Amino acid sequence: METVYLAGGCLWGVQAFVKTLPGVIHTEAGRANGTTNTLEGDYDGYVEVVKTEFDPSIVTVTDLMYYLFEIIDPYSVNKQGEDVGLKYRTGLYSVDTRHLKEAQRFIEKFENHHLIATEILPLTNYVKSADIHQDRLSRFPNDYCHISTNLLNKYK
Repeated sequence: METVYLAGGCLWGVQAFVKTLPGVIHTEAGRANGTTNTLEGDYDGYVEVVKTEFDPSIVTVTDLMYYLFEIIDPYSVNKQGEDVGLKYRTGLYSVDTRHLKEAQRFIEKFENHHLIATEILPLTNYVKSADIHQDRLSRFPNDYCHISTNLLNKYK
């Protein structure tokens, strides 16, 4: 099992989508790469992420990037759907340089045409979100989500 942290705007929808993907074993909603060890106020630079544990014999980082690009606008800066702000930026974060190199190769295929806003960065820190945010769309299916219902159900 390996782990990456995926950011695609509001983490509720990203978690609902990612947990349906083949090879994904476990997900957890959280925040990454902030400047503090707590989640207070505007999250001090944190990005909303889904900690994604996966089986690399079933799904690769390239696959995960492909899936992520299905649900985000990779050219949008700090905005997905109606969610606007630094915490809604998109990206893949990992402590494994192999993951970062593979994700960067994926990004480079698109950058010849337009500048991609999706970050590929080392994970510097991670804080798990409160229980109310874990699997939120499963418990509150009518909450706002920038991801279409068709995509949320595509791999179920």
